[in-house]
Amino acid sequence: MTPERFQALISRVTDVIAGLPVDKELQALLNQRFPAGGDDFRAIAEACKEAVAAGWMCDREHGGIKYGRVIKPGPALKGFSVDVVEMNDVAGPHHVHPNGEIDLIMPLEGDARFDGHGAGWFVYGPGSGHRPTVSGGRAYVLYLLPEGAIEFTRQ
Repeated sequence: MTPERFQALISRVTDVIAGLPVDKELQALLNQRFPAGGDDFRAIAEACKEAVAAGWMCDREHGGIKYGRVIKPGPALKGFSVDVVEMNDVAGPHHVHPNGEIDLIMPLEGDARFDGHGAGWFVYGPGSGHRPTVSGGRAYVLYLLPEGAIEFTRQ
């Protein structure tokens, strides 16, 4: 898996959602169009595993969380950035999503859940915030951020 191939894979998603409101209707659309266990979901999950093994994804670590911005926002992905984290029964730092956050939850071990949600898509609307938490096992979580916007809360 190369960064270019990964970007092409993710563009299948961003081409569909570009310009749509970041809300629960978008979450429903993503879960219908790119369902957990479906071909696209499996392709993205496998691509993440290959990229992590190749060393260019989740290449940083802090507080038990492996992470990294894989793609900066730009025209190729309709203004979305892509971050991927690997978490195992851990909570991350609190942050706010000025333009919303679109999460793809890919459990790897156990009954991993991200903020209480299992495999599939979960959407936080604009202005929302949370302390991202994976419980019940290990998971990759892919974040699509409109315009790459994220604001970490000072502790």
